[in-house]
Order: sequence, then C-alpha cells, then structure tokens
Amino acid sequence: MTAQTATRTNPPLGYESDGSAIQSHEFVYRRSADQDVQAKAHHAIVVVGAGPVGLSLAIDLAQRGRRVLLLDNDSKLSTGSRAICFAKRTLEIWDRLGVGDAMCAKGVGWSVGKVFFGSEQLYRFDLLPEPGHERPAFINLQQYYAEAFLAVRAAELPNIEIRWKNNVVGLQQDGEGVHLEIETPDGRYNMRADYVAACDGSRSTLRALLGQESKGRVFRDRFLIADVRMQADFPAERWFWFDPPFHRNQSVLLHRQPDGVWRIDFQLGWDANPDEEKKPENIKPRVDAMMRAAIGRDVPYELEWASVYTFACLRMDRFRHGRVLFAGDSAHGVSPFGARGANSGVQDAENLAWKLDAVLRGAATDALLDTYAEEREFAADENILNSTRATDFITPKSEISRLFRDAVLTLSKRHSFARTIVNSGRLSVPATLHASSLNTDDSDSFTGRLRPGAPAVDAPVRMADGTDTWLLRQCGDGFTLLLVADENTARLTDTLAARSFPLSIKTLLIAPPGSNGAVPATETLFDVEGLVAQRYDLRAGTAVLLRPDQHVCARWRTLKTEAVAAAIRQALALK
Repeated sequence: MTAQTATRTNPPLGYESDGSAIQSHEFVYRRSADQDVQAKAHHAIVVVGAGPVGLSLAIDLAQRGRRVLLLDNDSKLSTGSRAICFAKRTLEIWDRLGVGDAMCAKGVGWSVGKVFFGSEQLYRFDLLPEPGHERPAFINLQQYYAEAFLAVRAAELPNIEIRWKNNVVGLQQDGEGVHLEIETPDGRYNMRADYVAACDGSRSTLRALLGQESKGRVFRDRFLIADVRMQADFPAERWFWFDPPFHRNQSVLLHRQPDGVWRIDFQLGWDANPDEEKKPENIKPRVDAMMRAAIGRDVPYELEWASVYTFACLRMDRFRHGRVLFAGDSAHGVSPFGARGANSGVQDAENLAWKLDAVLRGAATDALLDTYAEEREFAADENILNSTRATDFITPKSEISRLFRDAVLTLSKRHSFARTIVNSGRLSVPATLHASSLNTDDSDSFTGRLRPGAPAVDAPVRMADGTDTWLLRQCGDGFTLLLVADENTARLTDTLAARSFPLSIKTLLIAPPGSNGAVPATETLFDVEGLVAQRYDLRAGTAVLLRPDQHVCARWRTLKTEAVAAAIRQALALK
C-alpha cells in the first residue's frame, strides 16, 4: 500500500460530520516510501501547511494536472472556530476547487451589518445590495468545517499526497531546488523539491529556517473570543457595538455561525489577564449582560471555545525567497476585524497556483513568480492599511482620538458622510491590481470599474441548451475571452481556435438579451438579464480577456488575434 493510498484509508470526514467530530478527528500518520530509499526523494511541488491556504493551493495545482506533496506537522484540523467570515470572492475560488456548494450549504450567508453606539443603533449597511450574484457577500463558517471540506476534496484527487506529522526542520536552497529535512514519528528523512510553498501559518517554521521575520505593528489591546451555543433570536447579521451599556468603554462584535453557535468578541484592554479572561466563570457574566441588554432576558447557552488575542499587522518584506514562496499568515497577518486574513490567504493561493503551473509546464519563465510576490505584497499592504485604520478607530489610544471617534459616531446616525469615517472593520474585498505589470493598458474607451487588474464579477447567464448558470462557472482554467457577437465573430473564433497560445484560452461568446435560438458557437452564453454587458461595459465587438485567476488583464472594442496573443504574453511576463 502506498503512502498516498494509506491517506485515503483514514476514517472519512463526511460533510455530515458535526463540529465536535471534525475537531477530534485525527489523521493517521503513515511511513512514506521516501523514508525507505537511499537516494534523496524528489518532488516538483511541496506545500507546507494543511490549513485553508495550503489545502486550497494543493487542490488548485492538482486540478491543473500537477502532482503535489502536502506536509503538515500535525494530524488534526483546527480547534475552535478561528477564521469564520469567508467572502464572496473566496467562495467563487472554492467553487472552482469543487467545495463552494458544500461551504455555502453549511455556512450562514449574510450581507447586512448594523453599527451601535451605546444602546442605540446608528445605521445598517448592505455589502451586496444588487441582485445577480450567485454567492452572498459572506458566509460564516467555522474554520474547522472549511478545512474539513477542503481535506475531503483533496482526498478525491489522486495527484495529491498528504503526509501528516511530517515536520520540516531543515531547509537549504541551491540553484536547482530546495533541500528539506523532515522529522516524523519514525525519525528524519530528506527530500528535494523544485518549489516549496510555505503556508505554515503565523508562526511559520519555514520563515524562521530562512532567517526571515514578519515586521509591523502590534497593538496594545486584548480581545476575548467566546463561541457560545444557544437558541437566540439574533438574525444572520454582523452586529458591532461601540461602548455598549453592557461592556462600557469597550467594543463588542456578534456573528452567527452554523450549529446554533454564536461568535462574540469582547474588547478587554491591554491590562487584561488572558488566562483569567478565558475562564468560563469570567466569560459568563459578560455574555449574560450582553443577552439582557440585547434581547431583554437571559438565554441558556453553553461555552464551546474561548481565546484571547492581541491585534497585530505584520508582513514579510518579500514573499518570494528563491524557490520558496510564502502565502497566507506565514507571509502576512492582520487583525481579525475585517475578515482579511484567511480571505487574502486563499487569494494568495489562487494567484500562485496558476503561475507556478505555467512555469512548470514551460508556458512562462521563472520571472512570472516574481509577479506573484509583487501582486500579493501589494494586496497585503492594502489589507494592513485597512486593518490598521480599523484598529485605531476601534481602540483609540488617546482622549482626543476617543473624542473624535465618538463625535463621528454621533454624527453618523443622521449624516451619511460620517458613516464613511466610521470603521468597525472594513470588510474583505479582493485586491484590484491596476498597477500590475501583467495588464495590457486600454487602447479604447471604457467605463465602469472592471478595467485591467480588477477581479472578474459574476452574473447570471443561460447556456445554449437552456441551462441557467453563472458566468464565472463557465470560465476556463487558463485564459478566458469574453467576446460579444458581431459580423466578425465567426472569423475571429475560428482564427483563435487555430492559433497556438502558451496557455489554453477558452472563448465565451456573449449573446445579448433577446437573442434567438440560432447560436453561432457552442460556447455561447446568453446574457439573459443584461448584467454581463452592464458590468463589463460590453457592446457588439467588445472582448475582455481574463487571467486564469479571473482578473481582467485586457479589453478591446475591436479585437484582433495579434492583440490577444500579445496580451497573453504580457500576462505571462514574457518579454
């Protein structure tokens, strides 16, 4: 029995498993064949860390045909809810990886938030007020569920091997690869990898082995997370209190999770004792007071999990170090308010997967991997900026800052301009890469926000056979060209089909509302509500080119085959 097969003989983590079963599930360690050979084993791609980021990266690479070895120093999934807010863009990535439906079926979808000051509601906001999107703005889902769904999906792919209790303890590089020393319950062994993806979390061993560190700012404040199981009447909304009567001079955040579990974050202050605050007898009075103030009565509940954390906004100077590439919390960290940590990490994985695949298949040079670092360092800086601003607003560090914050909150009840200043955590949005060197600048006039560098936006479409579906579901694993029919369409699609490109390109013909049943191509999508044309500023003859990670990289009013070829070379960093 191979080590890969043995991984699949572990007790199954079915979608029907409950949270306690998932958190107590232990994956079986198996001795690998690499430990019994004299020569040093070789793997093209080694991913270190089986959290949401490492699992997402491994699945993405495997779906592109890559063999992936995934190492984890533990044998269990996350304990406690940890990251719970997963954004629309993350769900769209997980749709492509085959787990989006399971995540959304289990998760609690939401888009509405409410902000309170004292006991008074100031205003509400809606993060997805427009129709025509398959996924909600966010779902709340305990991290252990997300990891379980990803682990089940990884086990379905024959070209992923997961080795549990395989801890990287040594790392050296040369011009041809990375040499790893691995510690296991059976002792140590060595291997060589062409590339290593470090997805091993905020306390990254690989970062330490390379002598690197994350730098930034640690905020002098502490917060308590309390997950409580209860039957309460709170809606599936994000509620944030500044200075509530039940927790004076501090802030509180409430989120609903699956299984009747509620996440409550209490600001504690810097002088709070973390060990004391985590004790159930000290958590209960806080929760009781919140319940009486919020719904006017006591509610029976059980404490499921508690943790005390400190805000920090940190990142490595560079996310690429030779053939070792850092993603997720190993590369960058932000405060929990804003749900920017796990979401940005999954977007790191998506950005890295297609680029690493392109390099390994010879469609691009090693220079493409430099753009992974450039683009995701930019995204990390954007997340850190928003996270820092939120933290400064939530936890003012001087009396003047507090007076300013409270004045803004008071004004926000009646004046919309003040609401743009209120910051209870600017919630995660995908990075817009307008400055990326992979973009082709517009040569024609367009309107709207989806210029090169912007993440693609979904919309409802109908296939030629009458099936209703979604635009992003129809995109290819390589490049995708959205092309609006005109008199040149047939000639262009034939020319593109006959042309050889470094990576595959899928052409989707967008037919406007009211088009008849005579379709000019099998890959025709009918824009039944006109939202594709509206969101991408399309008209007859317009073409929009999407990268494999579904960012716009070029667009034209009148398309020429040579322009497509040049834009693809640009997007692959081919000079």
